[in-house]
Amino acid sequence: MTDPDQPGGQPVGTDQPGAQEPTAAPPAGLWDRMRDDPQYAPEHLALEAVRRLGPEARAWAESTRASQPGLDRDALAQLATRKFVARARLSGAVSGAAGLPGAVIDVGVLAWTQARMVLHIAAAYGLDPQHPDRATDLLVLQKVHKVAETARLALGVAAGRERAGSLFRGSRTPLRQAVLRLSVRLAKMAGVRAAKRVFAKVIPGAAIILGTWANSSATSDLARRTVALYAPRAIAAPPQRQP
Repeated sequence: MTDPDQPGGQPVGTDQPGAQEPTAAPPAGLWDRMRDDPQYAPEHLALEAVRRLGPEARAWAESTRASQPGLDRDALAQLATRKFVARARLSGAVSGAAGLPGAVIDVGVLAWTQARMVLHIAAAYGLDPQHPDRATDLLVLQKVHKVAETARLALGVAAGRERAGSLFRGSRTPLRQAVLRLSVRLAKMAGVRAAKRVFAKVIPGAAIILGTWANSSATSDLARRTVALYAPRAIAAPPQRQP
């Protein structure tokens, strides 16, 4: 069985550490919006993830079901979990940067990887990963908001707050302040709650890449919450259309 999001069709669960993929990190335009509007960075990320990654998650679920028709929804969700927990361990290596920008890129890549996982698990349980409700689910599952109603309100605000700019340039907010705010918001979204570990990333000379244990632990916890949310819904959800 191959993984359609890997060039050349890498086997599922055997991602190559050096492999590059178009959606491994948030796209440049998303970084721009998050940098310029750090207060709503998680909302911008959730909206963009559903737009960009939803189709990928749907295609993966359909392809995997077609190649392994004996898999039930729980088994498919477990495949997605293993796949993205493994990637979370390596997410810091994608940044390849030093100093303050590298710290933000690290947690941003981790949050993006986790969003991919949530959308893949949704598709595994027969839910539409492209539906706007998935952005709301992301924010609640990642504990950015406690309830869906406030998450939806915040998403509506974020959708109207897009601004032009380039990463770490052109902002009216002082560089260090902007980086700190964005780093904290993305770290919270990614489930990195150890304050000392987070703030170590924004101190010159400190390590940039999050520890593999912290990345995989936060992502595994998110996977458990996601399954708990989507598994009961799958009972009434129609199966994904077969290709």
